[in-house]
Amino acid sequence: MATRITVDPVTRIEGHLRIDVEVEDGKVSNAWSSGQMWRGIEKILVGRDPRDAWVFTQRICGVCTTVHALASVRAVENALDLEVPLNAQFVRNLIVSAQAVHDHIVHFYHLSALDWVDVVSALEADPKATAKLAESLSSWGSNGPHEMQAVKDKLASFVSSGQLGPFANGYWGHPAMKLSPEVNLLAVAHYLQALEVQRYANKIVTILGGKTPHIQNLAVGGVSNSINLDSQSTLNMERLLAIKGWIDKLADFVHNVYLVDVPAIGAFYLDWAGYGQGVTDYLSVPDMPIDTKGTRFALPGGVITGGDLSTFKPITSYQDALFRDGVKESSKHAWYEGDAALHPWEGETEPQYTDFQDEGQYSWIKSPTFYGKPAQVGPLANVLCMVAAGNESANKHLNTAMSTLNTVAGEEIPLAALHSTIGRHAARAVRTAVMLDNMSEQWNMLVENIGKGDTDTFNQPVFPKGEIKGFGFHEAPRGVLSHWVVINDGKIKNYQCVVPSTWNAGPRNENDAMGPYEASLMGNPVADPEQPLEVLRTVHSFDPCIACAIHLADTEQQEIIKVKAL
Repeated sequence: MATRITVDPVTRIEGHLRIDVEVEDGKVSNAWSSGQMWRGIEKILVGRDPRDAWVFTQRICGVCTTVHALASVRAVENALDLEVPLNAQFVRNLIVSAQAVHDHIVHFYHLSALDWVDVVSALEADPKATAKLAESLSSWGSNGPHEMQAVKDKLASFVSSGQLGPFANGYWGHPAMKLSPEVNLLAVAHYLQALEVQRYANKIVTILGGKTPHIQNLAVGGVSNSINLDSQSTLNMERLLAIKGWIDKLADFVHNVYLVDVPAIGAFYLDWAGYGQGVTDYLSVPDMPIDTKGTRFALPGGVITGGDLSTFKPITSYQDALFRDGVKESSKHAWYEGDAALHPWEGETEPQYTDFQDEGQYSWIKSPTFYGKPAQVGPLANVLCMVAAGNESANKHLNTAMSTLNTVAGEEIPLAALHSTIGRHAARAVRTAVMLDNMSEQWNMLVENIGKGDTDTFNQPVFPKGEIKGFGFHEAPRGVLSHWVVINDGKIKNYQCVVPSTWNAGPRNENDAMGPYEASLMGNPVADPEQPLEVLRTVHSFDPCIACAIHLADTEQQEIIKVKAL
């Protein structure tokens, strides 16, 4: 008889996610993924000025703020067929790249690594042996014995105080933990160092975006940044050089720590290359536009079917019909009215709550499909599509990661191992290195363009009478994000956000096919149903951000909280 496990809420994520699994003979035999809140942004936007939509949509989440702002302005610009000045494209590209780097570093070290690293075990480590191991893998300057001893002492102080601080409530000592005390100590050291390093990415977003989270510099038609290299109150050379310095510091950490740690730790968990595959139809979109029309991109995107890179089909522009016509969302198993799969321009968001029904409706998250089938999105999809498209940076960093994995594992690991729980972490590390290469290139192009005398950052939008439609996409840290807008006489008539965690965390679709979270959990081992660490490993590997995917409502019309702004 199957044992039912309910993890509600899943922690170390953004938002409210519930995962249910049935376990038979030590393996998952059935799974359900459920978003537990309703979003409602789409309803709030109806009737508003399309130029204001980005300010509202980035409030969907406190983590993925910039990505929704960008997808929103792109959707309205797409409806208007409005070009964006080159400087604005480069500034936008730098902001979202920095946000992605920040997101990926935080996800691995502070949200998901604790599924694999036994922090308490690090107290038994030899700091000198740890340093020797670290220095054999990387030239990172903070891997010495004194740094390792200091980290061990800090960890011991947590324990002696009776509180583990940020390391409380982990499954320490779980039989699925395999790392030696020395490797655990090294991972804890890099956890703490990553807290410092991630600040550099946030500084870049703050300088260019005005603040973070919730940047203030976007506009339909460009950005509000003024450029004058001789003025202290605008984007000038002093600020640009500061940004370049932070890019270089981030690259040092990612190349010498993150891109080393993931394959090195992964080599101890090679069995997890056999779990978590799930949906192997991959969807990614091109990004980092380098022209004013959005027809040339620094990073490619497209579609891969069945995990076979030879099936890659590129998506080539903001007008691409392959993407525009392929997206639909089903509410058959979600708490909304209607069963039919609808294109986002015809999308509906009318709540219909029924409580959790295994065979019926059980989530506030809709189920997106690409030409009628579920698709996995995220760093793994993005890296595979970039590799299939021949992107030089992606191929270089993937080869580096695989080389480290093979060296530590002592055997040749096939590329097919990426279709897995551990593969999603490897792909995210590779993507972070690609994003840093891209940031340096975008910085160079911005400085070069300004050097030519071009300081334009904004084109005025003009809204016609009648109805127009647009869509804007962005390859966000968690995957393909798209906003869809219908505008009538200059006001929003319909607005739909199809977000990465909707693609991955969605329930069964109109054909009852599992979403990527659900499919990836099938066959996962579960050693102890009271401590379902293995379930969390696979779910966390997607980097869930459920605040974006869900919708929020109070059907009783009760006041939940009152905020007084002074």
